[in-house]
Amino acid sequence: MGQGQLRGVVALDGPAGTGKSTVAKRLAMALDARYLDTGSMYRAITVAVLRAGVDPTDPGKVAEIADGAKLVVGTDPEKPGITLDGDDVSVEIRGPEVTLAVSPVSATAHVRELLVAQQRAIIADAVDNVGGIVVEGRDIGTVVSPDAPLKVYLTASEDARARRRTKQDSAAGRESTLDAVLKDVQRRDNYDSSRAVSPLKAAADAVEVDTTDLDLAGTVDALLDLVERRGLRVTG
Repeated sequence: MGQGQLRGVVALDGPAGTGKSTVAKRLAMALDARYLDTGSMYRAITVAVLRAGVDPTDPGKVAEIADGAKLVVGTDPEKPGITLDGDDVSVEIRGPEVTLAVSPVSATAHVRELLVAQQRAIIADAVDNVGGIVVEGRDIGTVVSPDAPLKVYLTASEDARARRRTKQDSAAGRESTLDAVLKDVQRRDNYDSSRAVSPLKAAADAVEVDTTDLDLAGTVDALLDLVERRGLRVTG
């Protein structure tokens, strides 16, 4: 049973391992809203790039692959999913090869332009037909939906984020070690924060929520409180 329906957009940004995906899905379910994982879209394009044998750091070739890729993104928070050219890649996009290659692919200006346009269309459809959507990524509040009535930037210590990622990998049957994941978190932070196009950063008017010492329920409760205080929840 939802806790009232969301009206509008909740933009949820932050680096890897802060719990964005799980929190965003739980928040969307609690508010009978749609959910969009923008990161899955960049990962799906990365899958297309890798399948084509293209160098992820070659922006021209990456752009060509992105133009020819057909993505379908699910917005049901209980079963979001994503397909690439009709192929379900929900599991494949979380693999280590994709994780290593997604940063340069997502830093390609044409890829971001292409996917941001798709993301805005999905958001508009959700608001028009359902009323609200929770969108998570790295540039939602700054680029994709700068007019969102609630922007949240999730943070957490590097160690906490690495532990969470290692636990997620283990639960999904992916091999990883805490040290390797920590190095990957640091690499992604540096790459995403320093890229020229849509760098990872908090919007000027975003509310920062540190999840280092918060569990999932505590984080969701904090966001529900923000939604309530912004007057974005409609009941009855």
